[in-house]
Amino acid sequence: MEKSLDRKIARMLADSSCRDFIVADAKDADMAFGLAAPGQSPEHHACEARFRTLTEYRELIRDVVQQGLVDISLMSASSNEVLTIQERLFDNSPVTPAIRANDTTDIWLAAGSGRYTAQPSVPFRTATLDHAMCGKAECAPHERCLGADLGLYSITLNNDVELDHRTLSQYKAFRLEAEAKGFRHFLEVFAPNACGATCPRDIPRFINDSIARTLAGVTSRGRPLFLKIPYFGPAAMEALAAYDPQLIVGILGGSAGTTYDAFHMLWEAKQHGARAALYGRKINSAEHQLAFVSYLRAIADDQIAPDEAVRAYHGDLQRMKIRPQRSLADDLVLTPTVQSYGGTTPVPASSSAPARASRPTPGADGADEPDFSAMTPAEKVEWNLARWRRILGG
Repeated sequence: MEKSLDRKIARMLADSSCRDFIVADAKDADMAFGLAAPGQSPEHHACEARFRTLTEYRELIRDVVQQGLVDISLMSASSNEVLTIQERLFDNSPVTPAIRANDTTDIWLAAGSGRYTAQPSVPFRTATLDHAMCGKAECAPHERCLGADLGLYSITLNNDVELDHRTLSQYKAFRLEAEAKGFRHFLEVFAPNACGATCPRDIPRFINDSIARTLAGVTSRGRPLFLKIPYFGPAAMEALAAYDPQLIVGILGGSAGTTYDAFHMLWEAKQHGARAALYGRKINSAEHQLAFVSYLRAIADDQIAPDEAVRAYHGDLQRMKIRPQRSLADDLVLTPTVQSYGGTTPVPASSSAPARASRPTPGADGADEPDFSAMTPAEKVEWNLARWRRILGG
């Protein structure tokens, strides 16, 4: 079956004004959080909640894939073996299976530790490409189509020559191996996780420039299909998306937040040039994942506004007799979002709102609007965060 991802990528590269949008369900968190990865179960025992099991986590992957509204299902290599290679879940599906191809130390989040995320990221790969593609150490050529031929490769740059040289050298080695074996990838670039005194003054500009510089030396055969980066707001997104029409820019979801956070982030990012969104915790924390995904898809396809989608989602929960985690009013609030696994990269609420949204727009709290044209992206972010503190009383 033709994969929706392949169709959309082809159309985007042929026409940069194309309105297609890629949505991915990221259920690769067992590479980061361990036992906590599947998330909290809806079942509660007295005051103690238990986590879902890995079996339940994989059942949720099956559900989302069978729904057929996402374009990519991102998994660990072990889940890929079960679902893609053994069960053949994706054979008659428009959804593309993908694996997390590396697990840098800044996503090592064992409970009770906390030390890894406080130290600069070091590159590491548990999964091998052959295990992703055929489930064993060495694939015969005809076996490479058995599993996933797409993976997420993640880098974290900390503005340190020695550390970043090591990170980019490992990425180069991965690209060469992937090209030789017919394995495609998309590139995730996190903000610095432990840069200390060397932190860039303008992190969004540092990320954008690092991406452009890194990929300038990579020809089309070795390039990522698309990017997955933190959403730093309209200005940073527009700058990167406009730089190279052959570079498809996507956003990562970050922490769960409110339903409006998830819906509005996708909506706003698309208005300013994003063409993909990969949501993990935002989907996994939803009261009903299939309903949540259906509204992500509708927003991505320009069929509904974010605030309308939140209200419709709550209506669905009511009809299904599912108790929402928040009241509708609370779920319509924008909140700052953490954009890294370890919780070290907070990004404030977005700086614009759709015309039909119920949330305040800049200046609605009575404060005078500054001259945005004279502000840096970092200053705009700080102004917007202060505005929301005033609105919410934080």
